[in-house]
Amino acid sequence: MNALLTPVLDRDAVRSDYLHTDDLRSHDRHRHDRPPLSVVQQDPDPDLRLVGGLDDDPGLLSAKLALCVIEILAGARPLDQLGRWVSDSVFVQLLRRTVIASRSREATGDDIRRPRVRVGQPMVNRRGESIVDAVVMIHQPTRSRAVALRLERHRKRWRATAISVL
Repeated sequence: MNALLTPVLDRDAVRSDYLHTDDLRSHDRHRHDRPPLSVVQQDPDPDLRLVGGLDDDPGLLSAKLALCVIEILAGARPLDQLGRWVSDSVFVQLLRRTVIASRSREATGDDIRRPRVRVGQPMVNRRGESIVDAVVMIHQPTRSRAVALRLERHRKRWRATAISVL
């Protein structure tokens, strides 16, 4: 049985901690009126493929990462949300750019606003089984930017090892 489901499935043990002894006796009477909860474990179907999200599609991941990078540089999204998807060197590089963008906004007196963007179709170029280069166009009302990314496989998922905003 899954360790996470144990507290949910073993409700009597949890309730006994919170109920008084008089309440526990009435609870035992009602417990015998209904059948006990049982767990049915089925063998997984070997032909069943798991529906993946960002970890299976590097094109979708590169589009999402490009949007997140633009929002981070605009100050509308915290950098910590991207930590799982980027390498340490990319995180430090984005941290530097975020600090520079924040100081620039303070100097000019600009407010932090979520940018209005339209994300273009990512152009993905596979460099092997575990390396992907991608370019995503980000269209804003005043300008368009290209975000170039290199994704590498790291423990069964993709991580960005290089990001450049042009």
